Amino acid sequence: MTPEEFRKLGHQLIDWVADYRARLASLPVAPSTKPGEIRRQLPAVPPDAPESFDAIFRDLDRILMPGLLHWQHPSFFGYFPSNADLASVLGDYLSTGLGVLGLSWQSSPALTELEEVTTDWVRRIVGLSDAWSGVIQDTASTSTLVALISARERTTHYGLASGGLQSSPQRLTVYVAAHSNSSVEKAALLAGFGRSNVRVVPHDAEYAMRPDALEQMIARDTADGCLPCAVVATTGTTATTAFDPVEAIAEVARRHGVWLHVDAAMAGAAMILPECRPLWQGIELADSLVVNAHKWLGAAFDCSLYFVRDALHLVRVFSTNPSYLQSAADAEVKNFRDWGIPLGRRFRALKLWCLIREQGVRGLQERLRRDLANARWLADQIAAAPDWRLLAPVRLQTLCVRHEPAGPALDAEALDRHTLDWVDRVNRSGRAYLTPAKLDGRWMVRVSIGAVLTEQEHVRALWALMREEAGRA
Repeated sequence: MTPEEFRKLGHQLIDWVADYRARLASLPVAPSTKPGEIRRQLPAVPPDAPESFDAIFRDLDRILMPGLLHWQHPSFFGYFPSNADLASVLGDYLSTGLGVLGLSWQSSPALTELEEVTTDWVRRIVGLSDAWSGVIQDTASTSTLVALISARERTTHYGLASGGLQSSPQRLTVYVAAHSNSSVEKAALLAGFGRSNVRVVPHDAEYAMRPDALEQMIARDTADGCLPCAVVATTGTTATTAFDPVEAIAEVARRHGVWLHVDAAMAGAAMILPECRPLWQGIELADSLVVNAHKWLGAAFDCSLYFVRDALHLVRVFSTNPSYLQSAADAEVKNFRDWGIPLGRRFRALKLWCLIREQGVRGLQERLRRDLANARWLADQIAAAPDWRLLAPVRLQTLCVRHEPAGPALDAEALDRHTLDWVDRVNRSGRAYLTPAKLDGRWMVRVSIGAVLTEQEHVRALWALMREEAGRA
């Protein structure tokens, strides 16, 4: 493809994306696609001869579009927001178009230094002190894995340089909350701790980790000859957006010399609002934390910000220095290949840079405050409605809801069937999208507000649709 051909098709592609975003509200939020339906429409073997982009665009519209769940839709209330503000989309497009690779500072100085600047911008706007250093990872899953490997190496005095975990005379233990994201347990397993050494700490009535229970478990493991290594606290859990008490947990961790990692993947974005920062009181006592800029904040996926207090430790654990990557500037610069798992890195900072510059901090704050106000409005409607229950405190923009029909009380299984039936009808309607989840062993429905295009009119329409579908026999 020549630059001139690229120019023509690029204009066509940008127009296609702009048209898609403009008509999003008119599309069904969720597809009605059956398993295998998309694959059957695609050839099993690659084309031998070149094909035109006109053919690619036709198949995009005919085959792929009908099979998409539209995460940017104003009536998307599922999972957590995974926003892709158009300013960040342009930044991502720039990154791909430039095609540069960050193996070291020398390989792309601007890539490294813009990443330093943008992570520091986010550090400032969420209220973290200058004791923290940031790096962009792909996802919170990777960030948590990096944190637990760092914790392991601190606890074992850099066992990776000798026999690794095999040389440790004691079993290393990790402590997580029952409502932590599944990626936390996965990271613990991949870091080599073993499932039998992952401790699930009991939670309180609001689904937050109990520091007293954590203290007891660490003391019991120590007495049994284990070596407590790390605790992962969550601010904004996936199911209920619960907030573990970071300050109290940090005090326990510090007393026992245990690494504290804080998963703020979703709720970290809320800390751009000073009024939300009490929710992670004590964050300065943690060793590491993750904030996903690609969730509520609005950067296009993937853009996960990992912050550490001891960057030298991180580099010691993950450094690699082959001769072909060495340069005379190494003593003066950051080489982000030493700040995580991959050797190469994309120019992810561009999409964050474009987002923050185009929106400004005030613009980002206004959008998040709008979402919080919409969540409070819906919470008030549900609290006042007969037969509807809020099952957890509404800390931010996620509500946990159950409809309990009037009349003879349903047993637990019948109520579960009713819950799954009405949320399925909502999703199949194409008018909104919600995700069910289990809480205390029973099904409930999560309403997660936060898509860039979602206004109160969409939340009002959702509430009407929920009542309509839940009221059906």
